[in-house]
Amino acid sequence: MSDWKFLNANRVRSGEFASEDSDGFNGAFQITVNGLPIGIIASDGEGWRHVSVSIIGSKLPPSWSVMCQVKDLFWGPEDWVVQFHPAQSEYVNNHPGVLHLWQPINQPLPKPPAIMVGVKKEGVITSEAEAARVMDQVRRERGELH
Repeated sequence: MSDWKFLNANRVRSGEFASEDSDGFNGAFQITVNGLPIGIIASDGEGWRHVSVSIIGSKLPPSWSVMCQVKDLFWGPEDWVVQFHPAQSEYVNNHPGVLHLWQPINQPLPKPPAIMVGVKKEGVITSEAEAARVMDQVRRERGELH
């Protein structure tokens, strides 16, 4: 867990989603990220830690940057969490602008090979041409291109 002092200071303490510090991971929180009012509902039941994240008063989903900052508030820097895209037959959309982060409790999260996450030594890639160059380099190193 990461910044519980900050989260508890921003915990919703009245109304339908009220909780107290003693509820730990479970509760609703309201914070500001990148100048946007962010609503978060967190839970840790059924074998999963889960947060739902939305921009209060908006139908637009949070950005990658917002999701990263929320992840850092609820989990440690080396924790892996995921965003699932369920099967169409099991899809539910209770709010058009909510994204979710998930982490299983007491079991390892399967992780993709590091190369599928990105080429670490390349840093941030800002153009499609640069991305194509890096992928060609990876293919050459694997012997897929000559």
